[in-house]
Amino acid sequence: MPHTAPRGSLTLRISAMPADTNANGDIFGGWVMARMDQAGGIAAVERASGRAVTVKVDEMVFLAPMRVGDVLEVYTDVTRVGRTSMTIRIEAWAMRFQTIHRDKVTEATFTFVAIDEQGRPRPVGPVAG
Repeated sequence: MPHTAPRGSLTLRISAMPADTNANGDIFGGWVMARMDQAGGIAAVERASGRAVTVKVDEMVFLAPMRVGDVLEVYTDVTRVGRTSMTIRIEAWAMRFQTIHRDKVTEATFTFVAIDEQGRPRPVGPVAG
């Protein structure tokens, strides 16, 4: 059964602009993916309490196009924490221009690794609180 509401925490919101479109007038899929990576990075840094880098993106299927004026909403959910890595489920939703209607654009699972100042993997550590 498809989800009709976003899952996870709202981590990023941004308007799609004309410079972000392809020749068909749709927003570039790469632009959406970059925003998802950005939101995942925010969630990973918060969870790791320090630097983290993207190491893997699982399959991504685009379900609906975005258009100029739509607001991209990116939701994140840390689903697994290992010794140095974190798996984060990321959903991208389009709030359609001048409406309150949302469509899921895509979703994927990203893996991030916590790193130290020299760029080497480091333990993620416990949840701060």
